[in-house]
Amino acid sequence: MKRPVIGILTWREGKRFAEPAYFRRLIRAGQALGGTVFLFSPQDVSPSGRQVRGFVPDGRSWRARMFPRPDVVIDRYRYTPTAAFRQYVAFRRTNGFQYANNRLANKWNVHKVLWRDARMHRWLPEAMLYSHAHLRSMLARHSLLYLKPLNGTGGRGIVRLEKTAEGYRLLGRNKDRTKVSALIRRIPALLRWIDRWKSEKMIIQQGLRLDLVPKRSVDMRLLIQKDGNGRWSITGAGMRVGGEKSATANLHGGGKAVPAQAFLRARFGEQRAREIIRDCEQLAYQTAETIEQHFGRMIELGLDIGIDVDGRAWLIEVNPKPGREIFRELGTPQVYKEAIRKPIQYALHLARQQSGGERQAARAALQ
Repeated sequence: MKRPVIGILTWREGKRFAEPAYFRRLIRAGQALGGTVFLFSPQDVSPSGRQVRGFVPDGRSWRARMFPRPDVVIDRYRYTPTAAFRQYVAFRRTNGFQYANNRLANKWNVHKVLWRDARMHRWLPEAMLYSHAHLRSMLARHSLLYLKPLNGTGGRGIVRLEKTAEGYRLLGRNKDRTKVSALIRRIPALLRWIDRWKSEKMIIQQGLRLDLVPKRSVDMRLLIQKDGNGRWSITGAGMRVGGEKSATANLHGGGKAVPAQAFLRARFGEQRAREIIRDCEQLAYQTAETIEQHFGRMIELGLDIGIDVDGRAWLIEVNPKPGREIFRELGTPQVYKEAIRKPIQYALHLARQQSGGERQAARAALQ
């Protein structure tokens, strides 16, 4: 029986890739599990679609060679505001590959999809698309808000906005992840500041009191993935404690990873910590179900979950192409390895299903 062929779709420029260290581990895991795995970009597919110029590790570099059409494709092409990304979007619509994961919409459209499911309501903070009128309306109801680019990642472009007795305190990170802060006295000047800041459409999200550590943002990163049988399972979770005067808890922005159970137990006690984690797990399974019902098949989701000072869980963000470095930071190498193996295991599961279906069709044709 031939080895299943798994392609990993990603951005590349020459032999530069977006996530080289992760991709090396992913390819090694795929080979160990019995698959032929390679990286490719939209420009690497032949006009007929039957062959692909793929890349595999070669020492510290990458070696290109021709591969057959992949049985399954794992899409790791991340958003960038570039012509290359627009070409990728067009490619996804027309190439006809079998994908392990569909594309997800921007933050606003994801929020609307989740909100339409009443089972999600208790975990969703209020959100609106940014406009001057909507910002005034949200400030009338909430003293703390977050403004986020619709397509941003890694904490870039996010602004924390707090209404205080002195005025409006702003804390954020620009596209280079450099911290920016300001104190603005009046609404008209605040609106002008935000209009200068934003480079694309933004979402306004209800701010939450997530400072379980004084003066620091804290959230949970939970990774839920499909396994080798096609079932959702929670791989792991950890708390991220942001740096001082940081609007977010992202590890890229100086955040620190700490074990979820120990952190919550120290803050809320043993029994309440177990209840919070069960609630977060229920949130994860429900989010995966709701997302798939609308957007189609997914392979994994990284959920950013806020735990407020009362122990209530809130879904802050859904990432369909998550990192897994938090498990290395936590010193849990087995969980990290599992987080790398699961996407390959699920892709191999899909390839076997496809192969089985083809065999059944061939037998039916002979009868």
